Amino acid sequence: MRCPYCRHSDSRVVDSREAEDGLIIRRRRSCQSCGKRFTTVEESVLAVVKRSGVTEPFSRDKVVTGVRKALQGRPVDDDAVAVLAQKVEDAIRSRGAAEVPSHEVGLAILEPLRDLDVVAYLRFASVYRAFESLSDFEREIALLRAEAEGAAVAQAVHVDAGEPAAHDVGPPDEESGGEPRVPAAREA
Repeated sequence: MRCPYCRHSDSRVVDSREAEDGLIIRRRRSCQSCGKRFTTVEESVLAVVKRSGVTEPFSRDKVVTGVRKALQGRPVDDDAVAVLAQKVEDAIRSRGAAEVPSHEVGLAILEPLRDLDVVAYLRFASVYRAFESLSDFEREIALLRAEAEGAAVAQAVHVDAGEPAAHDVGPPDEESGGEPRVPAAREA
């Protein structure tokens, strides 16, 4: 690493620290020639390969922009969008590849967006998967309904087993010392 003061090419690492949950490493260096200290920042580069073959750095801002278009007019705050973008980046980085095809970025957006807002998910999926007809929308809505019904059945099984459902837990009860009120398990 060249010294920014004297341009000498030999420096020594004095201290290294991780930043941003280990995504960045800050190194404090000392120039072997002039003795001045300076900081360098190392970050692994994640590249996205577009359909045209062009490679560009991954941009969390592009994820946010695309998701915001799908969320236009929906009651979702900016913090939730930022968390979604972080989840997408984490999912892509966890694959361990230095280059990722752009369609994998789109796939990584779909699941967290579905969990965040189903309408925005449909909007995004319709563009990403190139829906061409009403039947494409109907098929996707049928899949969403089937998943929702499956989740409802799973919740009913928990309730039938005597476990309280999340919506069954009431506000704190003053008689029990402020503990949440949970209805008694049903007799079989």
